[in-house]
Amino acid sequence: MPDLSFTLPHWLYWVGLIVFPLIAMSLARRPKVQRKTYSLPLGYMILVTGGMLGLHRFYLKNLLGFIFLPIFLAILFANGQGQEARTEVSNYANEERVALRTLEREEERVSEARSEIAGYRADFEAAEEGSFQKRAAERRVERAERTIEQGQARIDEAGVALTELEAPLSAARGDRLFWNQVADYAFYLLLALILLDALLLPRLVSKANAQLPDDTLSENDRKLQEAGIGVMEDDARYASNWIDRLCLYAGEFTAYWAVIAVFVYYFEVISRYVFNAPTNWAHEAMYLMFGMQYLIAGSYAMLTEQHVRVDIFYAELSTRRKAVVDLLTSIFFFIFAGTLLATSYIFAMDAIAVPSGNGLISSWARGEIATTEMLSGWSLSQWTDPNIRWGEISFNEWEVPLWPMKWVMVVGAVLLVLQGVSKLSKDVRTLVRGEA
Repeated sequence: MPDLSFTLPHWLYWVGLIVFPLIAMSLARRPKVQRKTYSLPLGYMILVTGGMLGLHRFYLKNLLGFIFLPIFLAILFANGQGQEARTEVSNYANEERVALRTLEREEERVSEARSEIAGYRADFEAAEEGSFQKRAAERRVERAERTIEQGQARIDEAGVALTELEAPLSAARGDRLFWNQVADYAFYLLLALILLDALLLPRLVSKANAQLPDDTLSENDRKLQEAGIGVMEDDARYASNWIDRLCLYAGEFTAYWAVIAVFVYYFEVISRYVFNAPTNWAHEAMYLMFGMQYLIAGSYAMLTEQHVRVDIFYAELSTRRKAVVDLLTSIFFFIFAGTLLATSYIFAMDAIAVPSGNGLISSWARGEIATTEMLSGWSLSQWTDPNIRWGEISFNEWEVPLWPMKWVMVVGAVLLVLQGVSKLSKDVRTLVRGEA
């Protein structure tokens, strides 16, 4: 099985979080096609991401995709059995190492005791009866005899253990080799099928499109569409000023991060269970991403009223009374949002002011240099020099910088405060205009 050891570079993580949503948003704004057909680029994307499961053929409604599933399951089963065999080999090899160390240690001790015991006995015979030298020599003889006896017993036990371990250790190694070969052969077979389908995919897409009816919209779907059922409303109806439009854009931008999570966790599962190479970055990258998504999308949830709210009484109120209630409760909102903004700013400044930070930004945050000195000394090396560390990093092997996440907290708090101001102005306008 090929090695799939890959650590996501920090720069690629941030580029992905910024560039992918921009591309997705531009694609989502394309004019909708009147007649839906199978797409060759989408087919290749599914082939790359889900070809091991035959998902590209299922996308084209081709039942030959079921051929991929048993081969993929064979890889998973073989890897599972190989993992068990690897554990057995590790356990037996550890017992073998313990026995070998015992032999090495005890043989040296027994050999040394045997070489010295003759001298001890001679000293015992030469010493005067009842003297201290006689008793000391006797104890040395007894100690040497005990060392020889106990050491020989341990040597015999270690020898028996090595003999008994030989067969199961050899069998476990054979099992590990067998299941590794099964996984390798199944993977190469699956890879050959994927490469073959990469060549056949244009013809498969053309064939699938040729089999589509002229009108892919069923009569039932048409009736639902005419009735407006299942048609999503445009969130732009909520936007009445630049703050609302900014919050809508932020919410749409971060929504596409969920798509990134699908690809990353898919890669993690394949790496872990197919290639036996779990990543050291996928889990941390995604929970940090979801934390930033939660913070930035808070203003969007407030604008579109998607947050959790107990509205047993509120829902039945008129527009004017709702505005009154919102104005009264806005006091508590601004206390929360203001506290979030203040504490987030403190956390963010502390994150770049850590003692390990040796860049201009960190020195400025610690108050060691003035703002003018920081700006005048700024250069491209602050970004490109690998020896420069701006601030706080994670403690695991990936060591991703954490200070950007702390500043995202500030951005999310600012958006939330701005959206609160926008909502407050709308409520005041409702009261002034006297809307029912």
